[in-house]
Amino acid sequence: MSAPLVSLIGVGKKFSNGVEPLAKLDLAVREGETLTLLGPSGCGKSTTLRLIAGLTRATRGEIVWRDAPPAPGEIGFVFQEPTLMPWADVAANAALPLRLQNAPRALIASRVREALAQVGLSAFSGAVPRELSGGMKMRVAIARALVTRPKLLLMDEPFAALDEVTRFKLNDDLLALKRDNSTTIVFVTHSVYESVYLSTRVVTLSAQGGAIVDEFDIDPALPRDAAFRLGVDFAHYAHRAAAALQKAIGGAAS
Repeated sequence: MSAPLVSLIGVGKKFSNGVEPLAKLDLAVREGETLTLLGPSGCGKSTTLRLIAGLTRATRGEIVWRDAPPAPGEIGFVFQEPTLMPWADVAANAALPLRLQNAPRALIASRVREALAQVGLSAFSGAVPRELSGGMKMRVAIARALVTRPKLLLMDEPFAALDEVTRFKLNDDLLALKRDNSTTIVFVTHSVYESVYLSTRVVTLSAQGGAIVDEFDIDPALPRDAAFRLGVDFAHYAHRAAAALQKAIGGAAS
């Protein structure tokens, strides 16, 4: 196997208020995978994403990239809330990362069209956020993350606030995007079922210090559809993820 895309080696993070969500995390992100971080609130999942993205610095340990550290736009980040500019239309919101890079106008227009088509919003490019449903707003946020064609897509519980029907639909949309783009994804969730449905690997973090309590692979060749959700394989992986989450809540780490 080739070297991981990025590795966290003995990484810890302690904030100025004394909170330490991560004590000593060792985690490798493999190129092309969909890695889900599962765990209770406060276990360091979101902090891990922010460390990888360079939005915060580790207190200890190191983050090692296989190649050079990523250039602007090579990492896409989708947050829990869409955080759209309410006065701007869908196309302008999706274009923001490229505009901040002073990309040529023609390139911006082309990339925005491509990204909106990928998330099924081509017909809504001129709509403003107040005219969109919650699921559509999140699609805009995903398009905004995709517009730079990132090598790595970080997603911090993007579907948590949505109803179950919309969440299932966006899960399927994300799988389709993955097939089309082959982007490496690190996904954060509290949901056992979402972690199993989306992932090729699930890592569960403990409630204190972000220690890894369990880690397992899911065959990427398994079809991810309604039949999978009702099948034996899904039940098996969901049982393992649920057991790991229960162990994480109890604070026990292996």
